[in-house]
Amino acid sequence: MVLSTLRSQFPTLEQSNDGYPLCYLDTAATSQKPQSVIDAMAHYYRFDNANVHRAAHQLSARATSQYEAVRDKLRQFINASQREEIIFTHGTTESINTVANGLTEQLGKGQLILIDSAAHHANIVPWQELAKRTGAVIKPIPLTKDCRLDINAFEALLTEKPSIVALSHVSNALGTLNPVKELVAKAKQAGAITLVDGAQAIAHMIVDVQSIDCDFYVFSGHKMYGPTGIGVLYGRFKQLDSLSPLMTGGEMIKSVSFEATEFNQLPNRLEAGTPPIAEVIGLGAAIDFIQALPTAEIHTKEQELLTYLQDELENIGDVVLYGAHKDNIGAVAFNLADEHHQDVGILLDQQGIAVRCGHHCAMPLMQTLGLKGCCRASIGVYTNKADIDNFINAMKSVKELLL
Repeated sequence: MVLSTLRSQFPTLEQSNDGYPLCYLDTAATSQKPQSVIDAMAHYYRFDNANVHRAAHQLSARATSQYEAVRDKLRQFINASQREEIIFTHGTTESINTVANGLTEQLGKGQLILIDSAAHHANIVPWQELAKRTGAVIKPIPLTKDCRLDINAFEALLTEKPSIVALSHVSNALGTLNPVKELVAKAKQAGAITLVDGAQAIAHMIVDVQSIDCDFYVFSGHKMYGPTGIGVLYGRFKQLDSLSPLMTGGEMIKSVSFEATEFNQLPNRLEAGTPPIAEVIGLGAAIDFIQALPTAEIHTKEQELLTYLQDELENIGDVVLYGAHKDNIGAVAFNLADEHHQDVGILLDQQGIAVRCGHHCAMPLMQTLGLKGCCRASIGVYTNKADIDNFINAMKSVKELLL
């Protein structure tokens, strides 16, 4: 794939806002979709629309074949050991809830759950609910002053023999990359079950779940150039098979009587009801799109753009960067002096610049930073230097207006 023509594959980016060319710097919230993903979903609805697994007719057979083919693509994409370790959900949030709910019977009063202090709410609240049900105790893993996980503090917490360790691969708010392979290895030595939230990592780097060696890895389609409403739960077969289902009924059933119900085998046992079929097919097209990219070249380009973005923001003056590191993945968090982040975001939008403003579903992190919120600029494969330059010029005008 030629990088010079890459941007043209994203129809949303061809529009203007109020006379300004759209500068989309909110990929960490949701990525734009290439035409191939849109076409794949439209093709299913136009020609193959039927439910999967349940009918003898040709439409259902075609839909089932396409749906299950994506499971095989995902197994290869993240290097799972078998296709049954890939569970389709409606997003990262449902994936984590499926694990947290499924572990209820395996946890008891006083057992410890460790959580990344910079985690998204979706990797905090399900564990809090698990703790309420079981009497377990939650402790956050502290951060260093530069907003990285404190390895020394983590090792100290591991001496308390946690039952579960929930980590972020990349911080959605700051873009900070965590050494998850090292962290998971330490957690395993302490006997903990490990879950890694890969929602912010999956589109920017090669993920090898066997190399990371985690028990569970979760991510969403909409942040990797696929559709909304589709997520993935990877789990080691033994760990997945031990989970109590979050939802029951439909395809996850092997047999039902009024006396008893027998659940199906994996992956069906954790996929109750009619699945998001078109979204799964769209996710398959997104995987094809990503795998056609020159991976090393894309990674180099993204890191250069992110470094350029950080440097140019610092050069403006009166801009505070949070957790800014040269190894950040995908995102930069900032504020303009003491100005409210929402005011900055609105003024940027008036110049065609789309960034995210708020707490980024990471309120505990914001509390640690002493903030009510901040702005976040995030990039994707379609982002180019002109986007960064347009953003920086807009920031300069916002500074002139507000300061």
